[in-house]
Amino acid sequence: MAAPADPPPASPTRVVVSDGPGRTEALGADVARTLRPGDVVLLSGEVGAGKTTFVRGAARELGHVGRVTSPTFTIVNRYEDGRVPISHLDLYRLGESGGLDAEDPSLLADELGPDRVAFVEWPEAAGHDSLGPIAARVTLRHAGGDAREIEISR
Repeated sequence: MAAPADPPPASPTRVVVSDGPGRTEALGADVARTLRPGDVVLLSGEVGAGKTTFVRGAARELGHVGRVTSPTFTIVNRYEDGRVPISHLDLYRLGESGGLDAEDPSLLADELGPDRVAFVEWPEAAGHDSLGPIAARVTLRHAGGDAREIEISR
């Protein structure tokens, strides 16, 4: 008798519907459990889709205890108090000003280092190739009210 076939590998992409910010944070925490220093997570979605909420859950899982806010106007927020340093980048304004090519090339170098985990909102403004090895891609979409459709690709 032949041995049973191995089950097919799990899909590297999953889509989850979040019913509110708490669930979105929990999904961020779930992704963070597998992250290591040097990993980059890309977050895409419309304004208000929950990108920073997702990062908040991930940052908590990585040991950050302070506030997590959108770095839209500062471009980057650093959280150094957890088990691993975190860079939370929002490149939205770079897209308005001509992208990363219009900026100092070293702008992101310290934020995407091998000693930290980086979460990058609006990565389209930089071009994915310039961000280093990608651990996960997360796309958030409005799904009515507080609901969000969240696609996570690894």
